[in-house]
Amino acid sequence: MRLTVLGGSGAWPTAAQACSGYLLVHRGFRLLIDPGFAVMPRLQEHAPPAAVDAVLVSHGHPDHCADLAPLLRARAYADPPCPRLAVHAPHGALDAVLALDRGSAVDGAWDLRAFDPGDTFPVGPFHVETRRLPHHVPNAGLRLTASGTVLAYTGDTGPSPHITDLASGADLLLCEATYVDRVPLLEAPYLLSAELAGRYAAQAGAARLVLTHLWPGTSPAEAERAAARSFPGPTAVARTGLTVPLP
Repeated sequence: MRLTVLGGSGAWPTAAQACSGYLLVHRGFRLLIDPGFAVMPRLQEHAPPAAVDAVLVSHGHPDHCADLAPLLRARAYADPPCPRLAVHAPHGALDAVLALDRGSAVDGAWDLRAFDPGDTFPVGPFHVETRRLPHHVPNAGLRLTASGTVLAYTGDTGPSPHITDLASGADLLLCEATYVDRVPLLEAPYLLSAELAGRYAAQAGAARLVLTHLWPGTSPAEAERAAARSFPGPTAVARTGLTVPLP
């Protein structure tokens, strides 16, 4: 199994970094997780649109799903058109994105498979378990298992005991870390810091930690240091192009 970071910027893309987007490959199956703003160009550095086998979305904020629109366009207008793409997302999360091309050829480009956070289902070779984690909109934390290897991904979340459960014994925890040390009071129920991410990784016994969704302009080194106060394992920040092979 191999995870490639296509982007990890929170809220909006920067000149150097796309928003959340991750390509998970196992046994030749390519799963695109959270195609946020500016992910489509970065995806094509690793795989053509036609090579994506499925998409999995944690929640409906556009920095996690907006680039599904150009991906579906590329597949719909290919010659010949690509088969329908299986798209897994919480109920209603993609209504706005999928409405952008209503009435066009893109309508036939996707097969929406909606789920409720808490559901369990297969996606290709992956067994997907979901947990509802607190955010401004319904958000599904994801635990993907294949061949005994586990990737846990929080999507965007505030503090929750379900994070430890989601990431228990994971080979990699890909964790929301919008802030470094302190989350502003109004955002505290909905977002995490790098320091909190480190605590959750340690509590869960995760083997390694990748911090993602950092607010644009945040120092990656400061975020890594904050996480290291609690988590002794390997820690990195999700930067475009980072590839993590999983055992």
